[in-house]
Order: sequence, then structure tokens, then C-alpha cells
Amino acid sequence: MATTARHAATLALAYALSAAERGLPVFPLSPTKLPALRSPHRDQPGPVLCRGECGLPGHGVYDATTDPVAVRALFDAAPWATGYGIACGRPPYHLIGIDLDISGHEPAVGNTPDSVAALQQIAFEHLFTLPETVTVLTPSGGRHIWLSGPANVVVPNSAGRLAPGIDVRGTGGYLVGPGSVSARGAYRLAPGTADLAAPAPCPRALLRLLAPPARAAHARPGRPGRQGEGLVQFVLAAHEGQRNTRLFWAACRAYEHGFGELLADTLVEAALHTGLTEQEARATVASARRLTRER
Repeated sequence: MATTARHAATLALAYALSAAERGLPVFPLSPTKLPALRSPHRDQPGPVLCRGECGLPGHGVYDATTDPVAVRALFDAAPWATGYGIACGRPPYHLIGIDLDISGHEPAVGNTPDSVAALQQIAFEHLFTLPETVTVLTPSGGRHIWLSGPANVVVPNSAGRLAPGIDVRGTGGYLVGPGSVSARGAYRLAPGTADLAAPAPCPRALLRLLAPPARAAHARPGRPGRQGEGLVQFVLAAHEGQRNTRLFWAACRAYEHGFGELLADTLVEAALHTGLTEQEARATVASARRLTRER
């Protein structure tokens, strides 16, 4: 068993270094698909607005780097890592991930899983075609479609906002890299996409659906900014026994400061990475919304 774990860790580092060489910022993941290194601020009360400025590893996606020396150092600090994450929204590709959930329990339309059919319907209604691009097959039978976005557009993370079973990984999020091994199995490139050098540009019509217009954000009473990022990191740093409590606390603070609706999907996404189900996470955020409104 130990030999198998060491082999998986060695392969994870090799795949991560290869991705970094192609310009993709990477960091180590544990078999649970969470960042392998725990936050150095995890025992401090309240959210800590640190994205690695302290100089210590353990800031999740903010540890991501293309520097091979730094990549090796991160994996040396996490010898149990069996996979690697790729930070989205970062240059040179400003990666956007379309995560199609194709689990065995998902109802299907004919032979097409619901999430795939939903994406096809969205493309039909909004008059765009998904380009041939890098696609990663997940152990659950799902797939991650990689697209590149423009440098001046921020695509937020969301879970099910585009359609049920379709999650979006954008700025501040990450995708599990091909070659990673999780507790459920391996991530691998889909046949025919291994030779593609880079993700294809995101169709403009799809980009408009993924990135809310700037005027909608200004119409809100408040904007997340660095405080919102701190709340997300606070949720990501939760371990078993803290997950609901941290999510509820963070959501309450977000709604109290007027940007709860803007941050809700991102908080749910962070909670999913800690092990909560989407139903649990959304129920907790809804409770925080109700409580702050009553106040």
C-alpha cells in the first residue's frame, strides 16, 4: 500500500511539473481533491485575508505556481499528495472549467446524460458551438471542459447556476489535473484531446452567460473584494466538524455586509470542496440569509 501511495505521489509531481511547463499554475491535492497542505492560519479565529503574503504554503489555489522549483517544494511539503490542482483565471490562458456531472444516479435523456443535454440545449438557444478543446474525464464518469478566457473578464465560480449538473470553475477556483488520482479513481485526458496544446477560446455567447455584466455588480449594495476572498478561504480551511459552522458564519458575514447574493455560489463551491453536499451547503447559506434578514 505504501509503495502504491509513493508511486501515485511521484506520478502526481511528474504530471504537475509537465503542466507547469506548459504555463498552467499548479499545487498539490490530497486524495480527497482538497488542497494537500492545510492553512497555516487554520487555528486563528475569524477569516484571515492572506493569499500567501505570509510566505508560508497552505493557501490552496493561491499556492499555485509554474515555477518548477516552487512546485517541487510544495510537493516535498505534502508527500501524501496524489494529484494536483490547476488554478483557473490565471495567465496565460485564464482557464475556465465547465464541469459536467455525469454520475451514475443522474437521470438521462435517451443515452445522453442530463448535464450534457443541458449544455447542448444552452448552446442551441444562445447560438454557439463548443470548440474542440482539452477535456478531462473524471472517475465518476463526468468531464471537465477546458476553455480560455480573455484577460479582462472575471468568471466567477458557480454550482448549478448555468444548469443543474453543470458547475463552473473560474477565478479563485481550480480543476483537478489529468493524471491525478483521487480516492474515487484517476483523472485522464479524453481520447483525441491529448495532443491539443492549449484550451480553445471560450465562445463569446457562452462567456456572456458565465460572467455577469459589470453593471449588475455595481447595482448591489456591496461587493466582496478581499473580504469576500477571506471568507471563501475561511470555509476552505474547515475540517470535519467545522464545515457547516464555518460556512454559516461566513455566509452571515457576507449577507451582513451586503454582498451575500454575489458570494453565495462561491461559498457553496468552497463548501463542496470541504466535503459538504450541495444540498447541505445551499441549505446552510439559505439559513444565514434568513437569519440576517430577520435581524
